[in-house]
Amino acid sequence: MAMPAAVEGSSSLYVALVHYPVLNRNGEVIASAITNLDLHDLARLVCTFAIPRCYIVTPLQDQQALAERLLNHWIEGIGKELHPDREFALRHLRVVDSIASAENDIALRSGKRPKVWATTAKSQDGWLPIGQARKMLYENSAAHLLLLGTGWGLAPAVLADADAVLQPIQGFNGYNHLSVRCAAAILLDRLLHREAQCKITGSAGPG
Repeated sequence: MAMPAAVEGSSSLYVALVHYPVLNRNGEVIASAITNLDLHDLARLVCTFAIPRCYIVTPLQDQQALAERLLNHWIEGIGKELHPDREFALRHLRVVDSIASAENDIALRSGKRPKVWATTAKSQDGWLPIGQARKMLYENSAAHLLLLGTGWGLAPAVLADADAVLQPIQGFNGYNHLSVRCAAAILLDRLLHREAQCKITGSAGPG
């Protein structure tokens, strides 16, 4: 389907909001529904951090059509005149039918397949510490794709196929059930905030 033109950013990090394959509360693999709130908040978030593109991943044609109607209202319709700043943010979104399609699009843009980082709220062995991931982003220009799961999280097959699974966000009392929008904001700030990188490396901050 026709999508708005891409907006260039300064980051080598891309984001995908995955609606399939994800889990429901019973641990079954499903395709979750797109929500208007997720689209708006993720668009504003990636725009704030100068991320070139946020992929909305769903194979369901009715959900793709829904996303198109929502985006067109703000990008081509009356919403563009009322809120031009929102139009600019929403131009960072691109609807694709699979994670592989997002990877292919990034490969076309960057010339190489991105490293894929999955996210989870569950503790598991072998996850990639946030500080190390941040260091990797700043030490080379290779593209990375951060997968954010809707529903009750990314399906196990997605976690297994990823190049790395990021360290989960840890609270203080064992409760760990953030909305995907909150989790995305925390992760992007930790991954891209330059002051945090300076603390890791011991280097001076930006002048």
